[in-house]
Amino acid sequence: MVAIAAQLTAEAYPKVHRNPDYKVLNDEDLKFFHSILDDDEIIEANGDDLVTYNQDWMNKYRGQSNLVLLPKSTEKVSKIMKYCNEHKLAVVPQGGNTDLVGASVPVFDEIILSLRQMNKVREFDPVSGAFKCDAGVVMRDAHQFLSDNDHIFPLDLPSRNACQVGGVVSTNAGGLNLLRYGSLHGNVLGLEVVLPNGEIISNIDALRKDNTGYDLKQLFIGAEGTIGVITGVSILAAPKPKALNNTFIGLESFDIVQDLFVKAKKELSEILSAFEFMDNGSIKCTIEYLKDEPFLLKKQHPFYVLIETSGSNQQHDQEKLSAFIKSALEEKLISESHMAADIDEYNKIWTWRKSVPPACNSYGGMYKYDMSLKLKDLYSVSDAVTKRLNAAGLIGDAPKPIVASVGYGHVGDGNIHLNIAVREFTKQIEDLLEPFVYEYIQSKKGSISAEHGIGFHKHGHLHYSRSEIEIRFMKEIKKHYDPNAILNPYKYV
Repeated sequence: MVAIAAQLTAEAYPKVHRNPDYKVLNDEDLKFFHSILDDDEIIEANGDDLVTYNQDWMNKYRGQSNLVLLPKSTEKVSKIMKYCNEHKLAVVPQGGNTDLVGASVPVFDEIILSLRQMNKVREFDPVSGAFKCDAGVVMRDAHQFLSDNDHIFPLDLPSRNACQVGGVVSTNAGGLNLLRYGSLHGNVLGLEVVLPNGEIISNIDALRKDNTGYDLKQLFIGAEGTIGVITGVSILAAPKPKALNNTFIGLESFDIVQDLFVKAKKELSEILSAFEFMDNGSIKCTIEYLKDEPFLLKKQHPFYVLIETSGSNQQHDQEKLSAFIKSALEEKLISESHMAADIDEYNKIWTWRKSVPPACNSYGGMYKYDMSLKLKDLYSVSDAVTKRLNAAGLIGDAPKPIVASVGYGHVGDGNIHLNIAVREFTKQIEDLLEPFVYEYIQSKKGSISAEHGIGFHKHGHLHYSRSEIEIRFMKEIKKHYDPNAILNPYKYV
């Protein structure tokens, strides 16, 4: 559900203009779509009535589309794209609409192509672990299906109840267990994609090893629907762990967070599956958000870490994690900890990490940045931004616009999420954040997008992380696959 109606993107960013080359939708176009789609595959309405499709999860971006197409087959997606390409109708592919950079919603009146009705599991091979499904399968359902078959989906996100498999592949989402299972670039076996001209390119039956020519699927992983619409995914599922354990830890500094991570890699090694950190501000927001849920620790601390282990022997893993915590306490690396005694406590501990994003968003909205840095520099960007916003006198109780500036993320892969929880979006805040955040990341030789992508938010900012020749190559790829530029315009490159 969308909490509040955001300002129209076109009004919030007046320097961005609708491309006059794009056709305005008319009755002839609607007649065509009705000729190939069933009644439950088309939604026509005023843009305000389609706010759940037009507006992003953070209440920051809102388009003006009056048409949502919800095809149930790859063939129908192909017919839609062929027609739109021939008539220069701009299209925005959309999955669960949990995107965090404005990539999955229109900027102006682009047609929304929703994959939510393409939601079938196609095939699963329990011997190889190859799992094939439609792009619109919700991640929660993929996890449940695989769990019932003693496997797990190799990616988990706080938005698992809404995000879709095709969407996470299209954005190359990283998630909570990349430390253990790696990125989607390694786990995706094959894709079925509809190109902007309606052609279907598929290697969904790909083998785990296939060295015949260019690995074309890699172009579409993380391309955010700018050069093709992913309609089917084949991915390598991992065996389901027989033992899951976790612990929630309070620490006094980010230097100690790093020391604890080094210790965890050495002593927990093969069973270590997640190492997440949260700062004090992110947990304070979460305490307010969860309200009646008792906090896990006796005291509050400057930093917190969630460690998860997964393996094949519960007693062995539990003893190993307990010994690790005892040793860390004796070395004064940690101040206190709470280890899960059963699966209910295990889930409660994860709730405190997964609730940070919605907690920050609950005050009215948030500015969100997702960055990669060397571990020694990881939290420094949060310190620098908070100091800058405090100096401007913008953080505090109402009527100040900012509730809190917080940092949290995945220590295991050097990824920090910077959330600026706000009561309202203002140009003053945005001008203080950008380009300051990007320039800071560039100075540390980091990446301005670790896992959320580029979308509308970071369009035009790739030069902070990519070279001129790399950007040129990207633009040439876009022009080759989508010469009419009808797919997800005003975004990415």
